[in-house]
Amino acid sequence: MYKKLIYLSLAVVMAACQSSTKNTSSDQGESISLFNGKNLDGWRGDSRIWSVEDGSLVGQTTDENQIDHNTFLIYEKPFSDFELTFQYKIIGGNSGVQYRAKVLDESEFVVGGYQGDMEAGTNYSGILYEEKGRGILAKRGEKVIIGAEGEKTVEQFSTSEAIQAKINMEQWNSYRIVANGEHLQHFINDTNTIDVTDKEVGKRASSGIFALQVHKGPNMKVYYKDIVLKPIVK
Repeated sequence: MYKKLIYLSLAVVMAACQSSTKNTSSDQGESISLFNGKNLDGWRGDSRIWSVEDGSLVGQTTDENQIDHNTFLIYEKPFSDFELTFQYKIIGGNSGVQYRAKVLDESEFVVGGYQGDMEAGTNYSGILYEEKGRGILAKRGEKVIIGAEGEKTVEQFSTSEAIQAKINMEQWNSYRIVANGEHLQHFINDTNTIDVTDKEVGKRASSGIFALQVHKGPNMKVYYKDIVLKPIVK
């Protein structure tokens, strides 16, 4: 009887531990909405450029409202491994989402780091670009491994034209960014656009902030909504 009670107690303790561990993992993996659909709470940037319209974050330049450098709307809480999903629409110009990035100039809203690009043109939406860093790390349809010393191996898994055919010009598109350790992937409308493994010592980023870009140059307007992050629990 005494042994049975010990076994029963141990079973209860083990079950409680397993339940606690499961709950903790579940909490860490819960989705986080980065935009409330109403205002810029949690974000900061140039108030001349960024606003909220009809439930969307909007970045816009006009003839009367120009910029002389790329500017960013910054979400300052850092994240490491995650799946980020959002909807975007762009009319004119170039934009992108910075991730695992860092703020380089607080007053001018200048940011550097990995960027999932989107544009009004037909060449760059979906690429992996490193702002203020190594430039284009992967073009569309490329699987790239960047070695410890910066050496690259590139494999083509799709064409830029095939990817472009899946993108809705001046209409809403879905974008997904997966950052899991050294492995980075972009998807537009469920189509994989790049696949990168970044092992370069001193260059790769394992954690950082998010930021949305308005690019200097021609007048443009970009919309973002339904920005949701799900941490990857290890």
